[in-house]
Amino acid sequence: MEITDVKIRKINQEGKMRAIVSVTFDSAFVVHDIKVIEAAGKLFVAMPSRRTADGEYKDVAHPINAEARENLHRRVLEEYNEELKRVAF
Repeated sequence: MEITDVKIRKINQEGKMRAIVSVTFDSAFVVHDIKVIEAAGKLFVAMPSRRTADGEYKDVAHPINAEARENLHRRVLEEYNEELKRVAF
């Protein structure tokens, strides 16, 4: 499954959540509400999640192996960094 598009929908300068992203796979399937989070001085990608009845958060969509996760992480952060260069705050 190939990532065919990454759209940075919102960028924040304040707080831990830095961006909200949509990723399209094979020009046929999209996952919305992927988040770029800053914690401990590093950026990471958080998949969309929902809060369960017992208060835990569970991902509603996520990569199922390390290679897919790394590919998604790399592409999202590449697009995020490119968008930061284009946007003047």
